Amino acid sequence: MRRGWKMALSGGLRCCRRVLSWVPVLVIVLVVLWSYYAYVFELCLVTVLSPAEKVIYLILYHAIFVFFAWTYWKSIFTLPQQPNQKFHLSYTDKERYENEERPEVQKQMLIDMAKKLPVYTRTGSGAVRFCDRCHLIKPDRCHHCSVCAMCVLKMDHHCPWVNNCIGFSNYKFFLQFLAYSVLYCLYIATTVFSYFIKYWRGELPSVRSKFHVLFLLFVACMFFVSLVILFGYHCWLVSRNKTTLEAFCTPVFTSGPEKNGFNLGFIKNIQQVFGDNKKFWLIPIGSSPGDGHSFPMRSMNESQNPLLANEERWEDNEDDNRDYPEVSSSLAVETET
Repeated sequence: MRRGWKMALSGGLRCCRRVLSWVPVLVIVLVVLWSYYAYVFELCLVTVLSPAEKVIYLILYHAIFVFFAWTYWKSIFTLPQQPNQKFHLSYTDKERYENEERPEVQKQMLIDMAKKLPVYTRTGSGAVRFCDRCHLIKPDRCHHCSVCAMCVLKMDHHCPWVNNCIGFSNYKFFLQFLAYSVLYCLYIATTVFSYFIKYWRGELPSVRSKFHVLFLLFVACMFFVSLVILFGYHCWLVSRNKTTLEAFCTPVFTSGPEKNGFNLGFIKNIQQVFGDNKKFWLIPIGSSPGDGHSFPMRSMNESQNPLLANEERWEDNEDDNRDYPEVSSSLAVETET
């Protein structure tokens, strides 16, 4: 009886947590809907007097708004991609592993299993990366998200503002969402500013629209500052072909730790996220190369292009002379076990 109550309570808590996890998304949606009303109706239709200016403002605004909403939708509802079945332990291997009490034997079992897989990263101690919750050998750049309760391919972070895990399947959409968010806020701020000044100087009558316009400029500037910092940080990550987790914890390969292990050069790093076809770079359509289970590594590319080895030494010298600031943002939360 007591066990039944505990299970019911646990289920109720999980349900409450799932509902509450949508609160940040709801907040963003409400702010965006209000900004749409304030800009389209209170600014363009009520405050702006020139018909030509109204048309231009509305056309440009809706063009940006469509891409902003589209990328936000894709960031929220594109499910994180999980490792395929070949990385999971078979029923027999799982029983052998769980019944084995000697850690050194378990470690060797995982090494033998990993030989059949394209896995080149290791734990800090040099062991094969194994998830004891999902019972699988983690592919390179894969991590377990404690919020989503699953292993996510090329996990970057868990973002509460989209209530989703950002990884291989939706990292491109998340970057586009940040870019269009910055553009959205910048466009609103620049077009509203002149009317803010007119209201401030008393050149326009003090009506209800005044408060919407004033608050619209304040909110746009506030979000612009925080978003441009976060977007700039992720642009730096893309230029180095790193995830947020890899930026804070250097990946370990079979040869040892290597902070630039996946750095292929600026152009190829961008292509690893957006793909080779540039016409898809600005559109939220999946174009990232590969399947998320394995990735080209710097060590493999150096044999084909020796300049990469020299480039790494140049980058190391730059890093020694300049400390990159750690960007912490309330818009992104890293959760990995």
